[in-house]
Amino acid sequence: MVAQPASDELKVGSNLEKVLRSGQFAVCGEMAPPQTCNGDFLRRKIDIFKGNVDACNLTDNQMAIVRMSSIAAAKIILDEGLEPIIQMTVRDRNRIAVQADLLGAAGLGIRNVLCISGDHMSFGNHPSAKAVYDLDSLQLVHLVRQMREECMLVSGEGTPPKPSKPDAPWNKVPTPLFTGAASNPFGDPAEFRVVRLAKKVAAGADFIQTQAIYDIPRLEQFMSQVRDRGLHEKVFIIGGVLPVRSPRALTYMRDEVPGMSIPEELVQRMESAEDREEEGINICVELIEQIRGIEGMAGVHIMPPMWEKVVPEVVSRAGLLPRPTFEGSRE
Repeated sequence: MVAQPASDELKVGSNLEKVLRSGQFAVCGEMAPPQTCNGDFLRRKIDIFKGNVDACNLTDNQMAIVRMSSIAAAKIILDEGLEPIIQMTVRDRNRIAVQADLLGAAGLGIRNVLCISGDHMSFGNHPSAKAVYDLDSLQLVHLVRQMREECMLVSGEGTPPKPSKPDAPWNKVPTPLFTGAASNPFGDPAEFRVVRLAKKVAAGADFIQTQAIYDIPRLEQFMSQVRDRGLHEKVFIIGGVLPVRSPRALTYMRDEVPGMSIPEELVQRMESAEDREEEGINICVELIEQIRGIEGMAGVHIMPPMWEKVVPEVVSRAGLLPRPTFEGSRE
């Protein structure tokens, strides 16, 4: 389908932004960059996502495991015609490195960034590494907005133009990045979840991607609070869904991953299923359909860990094809 966004409202003109501003229900995917320098690992997965998602996240040393940089991985898939969303953590960079990477990403044609804290080093393969956290994720969101809308660095350089060089190009070039942040509707204390979200919206978040959703009643309670504050009218909220192939995956997330809410009935469904992979797909499709029916939800973010091949089937069965296209979009 060919959709038409309100062009005068576009901030950077990424495909994801166009989909969201056109009122279409957005679909994002996710890939983890390889633990090697081999870009073919990513290229082999391009066809799984192209035509099925509007943009694809590239994780940033997910689980604190060393991988190809999200920016390099994003450039690889961008060149293959798939729009990337780089994830950027504050765990590994001080403010100098953060700003340099944002400038570099934008210079390579990357137009979407998700600002996050990053998993603790104890999860990964360098547990003795030192964390940086020069900025927090909230400050990172504000920084990206400032670089885009005010052409200003943290130091204050860049705008307004220096009196001695009022027409210097480097003083006036915005950093065109559609800015995302993460939110967990299921963390404790629950009453502070929407407060945290409101702070990210105030800092300049354009879109939000949530923690993996399994508990629809809890999500509905969260979204009721979101609507009470009018936040759904200020930011695009994209619900995370994570298809699983076994009951063990659900029980691991329930018992070991903080901030997850997984109803026991889903575990029992997976345990009793004759074909557990098929049941995992069924559950994911049902969750998407329910998320789509909640006022204020603007899309879904499909996170298939080492199971990317399931994305086309999930998107198709959820009735989310064809994806919208726009004049001038990359093919």
